Formats: sequence, structure tokens, C-alpha cells
Amino acid sequence: MASRRVSARSIANPARALTAEPSAEFRTHALSLPAETAGLRFDQALARALPQYSRARLKTWIESGAVQVDGRPLRGKDRVLGGEQVRIQAQLPPQGRVHAEPIPLAVVFRDRAILVIDKPAGLVVHPGAGNSRHTLQNALLALDPRLALVPRAGLVHRLDKDTSGLLVIACTPEAHTALTAALAAREVTREYLALCSGVMTGGGTIDEPIGRHRTLRTRMAVRADGREAVTHYRIERRFRAHTLVRVSLQTGRTHQIRVHLAHIGYPIVGDPVYGGRRRLPAGCSPDVAEALRSFPRQALHAARLGLTHPLTGRPLQFEAPLPHDMRRLIGKLEAERA
Repeated sequence: MASRRVSARSIANPARALTAEPSAEFRTHALSLPAETAGLRFDQALARALPQYSRARLKTWIESGAVQVDGRPLRGKDRVLGGEQVRIQAQLPPQGRVHAEPIPLAVVFRDRAILVIDKPAGLVVHPGAGNSRHTLQNALLALDPRLALVPRAGLVHRLDKDTSGLLVIACTPEAHTALTAALAAREVTREYLALCSGVMTGGGTIDEPIGRHRTLRTRMAVRADGREAVTHYRIERRFRAHTLVRVSLQTGRTHQIRVHLAHIGYPIVGDPVYGGRRRLPAGCSPDVAEALRSFPRQALHAARLGLTHPLTGRPLQFEAPLPHDMRRLIGKLEAERA
């Protein structure tokens, strides 16, 4: 089946979302444990029967008594025979602490299971220490108050604050579980466009482990004892002193692209953490010098996203064009090269 390809469009959050107060939602299931689960722990058997839910959620339901087996509760460690009749009446509590805010979002795709947005540079994905408002998570809760019933308002992966581009959001707990599993299994494809300092001679693969920097704890670094990290890159366009590359991730470590490209000597333009002191190419025009000096962020954009729809199983491909600031800078470099 051919995949569906769509591009970004802009919509604003509806004002009515600000006053909506999502109430707790209930999940009801009636099922018979398969015969092949005989001998398994009950929590293991239930996880096989209901793969759309995380094991942590099922454990909570079992321990709260929301799960009845042949009319009585079972402990997670109890063994099953197969064929038991299971009934679940469980509550999905709304999340607190994060409040809806009417922040406009560019919506690329939306249905009852998933939402794909083109995140602008400068927008933090989710609240953190000292940053409880004005995030993508706040915006999502205003766009759809029902996302309060999904972990982290449906967020399953993230982009750095100053990286623009595509993110997929789960609209139901079941979709959240499925997308989280797909990401862990490396079944979600992500491609980025990065403008790097220096002229590359060819593409390649960077296979270097990444871990927390030993002394600067807010930074990541290539470390022999780090976690596996693999980045593939190919050249899109060369300029006089820069290269535009298309990058695909085989793993998804924090700051992976920024760390890896800096490690091989081609840091991303404007990267305040891994780019080093901002230098201008010798002999560049005043126009290019001004554009490079004033570029406010790392020139990194999540341009393509591919996934299997968690409800229909249909393959989907999404694209988001380069944002204005990157297009303008690349245009200056192109004009100088010409």
C-alpha cells in the first residue's frame, strides 16, 4: 500500500479549549485469556491480551482491583490456566499541573489516533524545572483537552527547543503505547536537514556512543562508555564554506545530531552548545557575515517523519518545508556561491 504524504498547514487553537475541563475517562474490557497463556503470571497474560496498554498501566489496574477474573481479583504474580474470563472497569485519570495555553500550532495531520505538528524553533516541548508554561504540551492541551487523558498530553518523542520540525503526538492511551513501542523498535523514521560549518567531501555514518559530559552535566559528549548512537548523513548542497546535509537517525540519543556532527568537525551553524565560538569564513561577503552573526539558533530542522498508523496499520510519510530563517540563510549562502 502506498504511503500518504502531506505537508504542513497552520491552524490556531480554538478558544473554547481554554475552558474545557476533561473529566476522568473509563476503559471497559471483557475478554477471555487465550489458552496459550496457561502457566503465565496473570500480569504477563493480561499484557499479551491487551498489548495496547503499557505494563505499568495494567499493573496499576490490577493492584487497584479494577480487573476481575471470573468475578474475583487476582494478584499480578498469580498463575493462570488459560480461558479465564476477565472484566476490566478502569479509570484513566486526567493529568494535572500542566495547563492549557492558546499557542498557535502548524498541524500537518490529524485524526482520532494521532496528531502530527510542525514545531517552530523556540518552543520547548514539555515543561521542566523553571519552565512550567509556554510549552508545546501546554499548547496541545488547548488544541485538544482530551489529550489530558494521555501521558504527557500524547508526546512520545521530542525536539530540542531551538530545533524546528515534525513531531507525532498520540491522541489516545492505546496510540501512545503503540507509538512508544514503535520508537523503541526503531520503526519510526526521522530525517533532518542541518546546515554545517565546513565543506564536506561526502556522506557517511557516525557510529560513536554518547553519554553525559563528565563535567558539564547539561551537555552530552562522545564517550566510550556511552550508549550506542548511530547517525547517517548525506550531502544535499555544498556552499563556499558550509554544507547542507540530510541526516537520518538509527538511534535517538539526546542532542545526537549536534554532538555527532561537531565530533567529526562539522558543527551545526548557530549551535550555542556544540558549535564553539562563532567564526565567519575568511573573505565572506558582508551580507553573509551579517546573516551568520544574526542567526539565532542551531540550523537544524526535522524535515521528514515516517511511521505506521497505530490504528489502521497504514504507512504514512510526512514532510515539513524549511522554516523561513533557514531558507533565508541558505539563500544568502547560495547567492554568495553563485
